[in-house]
Amino acid sequence: MWLIKHPQCALCAYVVNKHIKMKKILIALDFDPTAQKVAEIGFSLSKDSGFEAILLHVITDPVNYSSKGHTKIMGFVGQENIKASLYESKDGLKKASQLFLDKSKSYLGDNTILTLVTEGDLAESILKAANDLKVDIIVMGSHSRKWMENILMGSVVEKVLRNTTIPVLIIPTKKQD
Repeated sequence: MWLIKHPQCALCAYVVNKHIKMKKILIALDFDPTAQKVAEIGFSLSKDSGFEAILLHVITDPVNYSSKGHTKIMGFVGQENIKASLYESKDGLKKASQLFLDKSKSYLGDNTILTLVTEGDLAESILKAANDLKVDIIVMGSHSRKWMENILMGSVVEKVLRNTTIPVLIIPTKKQD
């Protein structure tokens, strides 16, 4: 019998009631400052439940990273930011992304966490990594301020939900008004 570490967590209750033995958790992180919340919650779930944690960052079109509207790698509390010059090439983005995941792992305090940097469409890459790694749950954040609007128009979270049979834990990361 599993011990429920998160009494309010529907996922923990589901796992206990169905007697599902989960082993791996994939935590998808982007460069948004809210990634820290997603990492902390996903890692807490993995640590409390004895899951193997895997941090994933997907690099999308490199042009997006140089746009003025793009959030640069935020780094975690107490971590210095990554050099802006790394955003200028695909290889630089890969290095910056790996540094971001390494800092995330360091922040979480567990060197056994696996990290993976991939590139491509966000939803497709998350699903491919989840299937290739045979994970039992995907944890990701939802930044939506208008959640229903994004569901109707299509978001990364919605695409992942629509195309997987793997349970998905969505962490709402929008700021409260």
